Amino acid sequence: MRIAVSDGGRQIGKHKIVNTPKDFKDAMSLFGLTVAELTNGKKAEAAAGGLAGTFHREKGILVRSPHLPQWKDKPVQEEMEKIIGGKVFIENDAAIVGLGEALFGAGRGHDIVVYITISTGVGGARIVKGIIDPSVAGFEPGHQVIDISAAVNPVENPRGTLESFISGSALERRFGVPPEEIIDKHIWEELAEQLAYGLYNTVLYWSPEAIVLGGPMIVGHPAIDLHLTTLYLKKLLEEFPYTPVVKKAELESIGGLYGALAYLNRMSR
Repeated sequence: MRIAVSDGGRQIGKHKIVNTPKDFKDAMSLFGLTVAELTNGKKAEAAAGGLAGTFHREKGILVRSPHLPQWKDKPVQEEMEKIIGGKVFIENDAAIVGLGEALFGAGRGHDIVVYITISTGVGGARIVKGIIDPSVAGFEPGHQVIDISAAVNPVENPRGTLESFISGSALERRFGVPPEEIIDKHIWEELAEQLAYGLYNTVLYWSPEAIVLGGPMIVGHPAIDLHLTTLYLKKLLEEFPYTPVVKKAELESIGGLYGALAYLNRMSR
């Protein structure tokens, strides 16, 4: 969990990063203690942030969160509002980080930005003129199918999704070790090509000026080579009039805090 305070909503003030408890009650307790520490016990006017998974805005609950199963169907928004003493606005975490990168990071200067994060899973969002695109149930670019037959490995990869090819968890299932321990350059070259196919689809359905890529599989070491990915993408798009610029995320681990600040300012108007 990355938590920050802002006096006046213009810039990020003190912030803290803590491990996220799997248990919902433990997480809310830690959230409350951290907020109290950062605010010196004062109540906040409002807060905004991102959560991993699909959030039901009307009910204020997580309806799907593979990495936080004990948070599912819990009153996240209600509990957070009790803790801070004000209104809480919640979005998908990848969308919030994408908003931060679009306005303050690698996407600044571009009106239409796509942000894709590649870590344990693959997520992302489209940001247009500083606003997260509206949606009914969020965005899941990692679940796009890039291999219908899943002929590469029908046992481990039955759905053929982008996430099942290039995510950190997919690599660990495939090779039995964490991605950072995989040093075979041919594997990383293969990942660059697979990512390019996903980005090709993304360009076709979102038509961005810039694509910003983040997450440990991009900014870690070793990582997917963005230069190679871009070469593959240009080849796939050679019959189209343009190829968007592909950039590495710049805000490191606090992109979500920048995005949350921007989101809060917009929602509080």
